[in-house]
Amino acid sequence: MNRKHLNGALVLTLLTSILAACSGGASEPEPAAETPAAEQPAAETPAAEEDTSSQYGDTGGIKLPIVDEPTTLTWMLVSENPANDKLIAKEIEKRTGITLDLQTYSSTTYQDRLRVVVASGQLPDIFHGLPFAELKKIGQQGAVVPINDYADMLPNFKKLYIDENPWVVKSYGDEAGKLYSWPIYNMNRDVNHGWMYRKDIFDKLGIPEWTNTDEFYEAMKKVKEAYPDSFPIASKTKDGIFRDWGYGWGVSGASYPMYYDEAAKTWKFAPSQAEFKEMLDFMKKLYNEGLLDPEFLTDTPDSWTAKLTTDKAFVTWDWIGRLDLFYNQVKDQYPTYDMRYANPVGPTGNVRTLPKIDVNFGITVANNDKKEIALKLLDYLTSPSGAALVTLGVEGETFNFDADGKPVYPELADVPLVDIKVLEDKYGLWLEGMYLNPDRRSVYYNYTEKEQEAQDKIVSQNKFEALDPVLNFTDDENATIAELQVTLMKEAAEFSAKYILDKAYGDAQWSEWQQNAEKAGAGQLTDVFNAAQARFESQ
Repeated sequence: MNRKHLNGALVLTLLTSILAACSGGASEPEPAAETPAAEQPAAETPAAEEDTSSQYGDTGGIKLPIVDEPTTLTWMLVSENPANDKLIAKEIEKRTGITLDLQTYSSTTYQDRLRVVVASGQLPDIFHGLPFAELKKIGQQGAVVPINDYADMLPNFKKLYIDENPWVVKSYGDEAGKLYSWPIYNMNRDVNHGWMYRKDIFDKLGIPEWTNTDEFYEAMKKVKEAYPDSFPIASKTKDGIFRDWGYGWGVSGASYPMYYDEAAKTWKFAPSQAEFKEMLDFMKKLYNEGLLDPEFLTDTPDSWTAKLTTDKAFVTWDWIGRLDLFYNQVKDQYPTYDMRYANPVGPTGNVRTLPKIDVNFGITVANNDKKEIALKLLDYLTSPSGAALVTLGVEGETFNFDADGKPVYPELADVPLVDIKVLEDKYGLWLEGMYLNPDRRSVYYNYTEKEQEAQDKIVSQNKFEALDPVLNFTDDENATIAELQVTLMKEAAEFSAKYILDKAYGDAQWSEWQQNAEKAGAGQLTDVFNAAQARFESQ
């Protein structure tokens, strides 16, 4: 699901050509797709007056078919293969009456092709990939549609993003309250990152899994005693370790180094807060006692992997897919190897919370004579019926549910692992830019036993840090953030490293750092966030 954003400067230089095209002044478009449009299938489109919505489950109120006369929409998407001849295009046409011209490009070429298409001014009817801020700019110039202006004809959009989550427009709309990006709903897994440990080693040594920070420390000491040549805790995220561990001390979030203090109801600069110092003191103690790998700020993924798949390190913070990846790498040498998801570390006892609503994919609709049809199609694909089609397929035709409620694909019975890539290749499901509200019964949510254990461990006890508000900055505020944040992050990382590595560093150096952070603009950055917060609350 990797994606790259077109840089802002590029998009700004392309605005003129977009607007020229919108006013009819564009030259002939460059061929926009590597894949031809699908041949027109036999006419199965129902008559206009026949409402077929009930045949396809819960459409959320959007009426099917969407059109009553031949209509083709161009849709620029990421895929390694052509998709016009796959189930997804045919089934969408059957249900909605809309023929799709899916212009698919590989993940490695998509942004380059988007550059060409945008430069041509001939925007596809639906596309994604522009940076969020730039999408707002071309929206204000009339190139793409202000989606919430059409909410009354979009029942699923209205339900999710106007009625149930009215903050979405406040957070992601422009100054006039116009939203140009169609959000993705409920995509993220509940638990995707966190602490993990070698359960086989802990069991062998008779060490119980920790339930708090003190127990974590005692466990690391016992592991070190048993393996004196090891450094029990390893990391590969370099400076990111301060952000990742910070959730356990309540000083991290999606806007790190800024975070929202829910108790004080104010934004703060994390690296100069008392809680951050407590975290650094703990890390310093671990480092001084040989419990934290001396290379924790320089390890590469390869060197980190080498340590955690031998007896050089036993605990880390990472993505839950690593639990099985590590085992699969070493199972022939270490058949008892058993990396498991662990309880959080830090006084909050919490882990990172992933947002339920993501607007940053920049899924948008060109402002042309097909805009209402395109918007209604996106609304259908957001409904439970459309979500199931895009991420599961067609029940009884491409898949059936087994006794456990898991989808089974008879045509893929010989495939060792049916994942979303397999479904994309076979049926055109899970095309990047098309899934808007993934069905949680999809194979994407088929957790391994270890991954399910991670979900259960955190969800059952609700060990999640509160999500910070999503602020909507003005252009001037964004410029200030861009000017200050890079410098502050660099200086904070350098100080944090010295504080841990240099035994002479203590309270005096911490006070000096707090003063330096203010001189570098920490207070000014904090003011920007709190001004945006006040504006957010006043709306």
